[in-house]
Amino acid sequence: MEFLKEYLDFFIFGVLGFMSFIMIWLSIERFLFFRQVKVEDYAHQEGLNIALTKHLTTIASIGSNAPYIGLLGTVLGILITFYDLGQGGAIEPNKIMLGLALALKATAMGLVVAIPAILFYNGLMRKVEVLTALWKQAKS
Repeated sequence: MEFLKEYLDFFIFGVLGFMSFIMIWLSIERFLFFRQVKVEDYAHQEGLNIALTKHLTTIASIGSNAPYIGLLGTVLGILITFYDLGQGGAIEPNKIMLGLALALKATAMGLVVAIPAILFYNGLMRKVEVLTALWKQAKS
């Protein structure tokens, strides 16, 4: 339990930080790609769709799973808090509140990663729809 107590924050925030970095990296890559893509260069809609939606699944997966990573950190933090209370014997409300507050920061961080990821994903998907419509218009 001591190992978990020492390294829980580093692990949870490390995973969420890595997810955030990947999400930002891929979002920037997609924005840059959308700025320079020429839809008329694609002969078939399937090829265009594959090119336009590259990495969007990863961004969506990060957006949908980041809250669960944060929730895992919260659950483990609460588990550690109750374990420490059980070991201490005396129940002090301030220790309970401090432990719960520290545990909830993982959920907050998960939401901080997830909300921008979902916003980027939705914005990028809208751009995919617009570029696909432009391709259809150019081909007709």
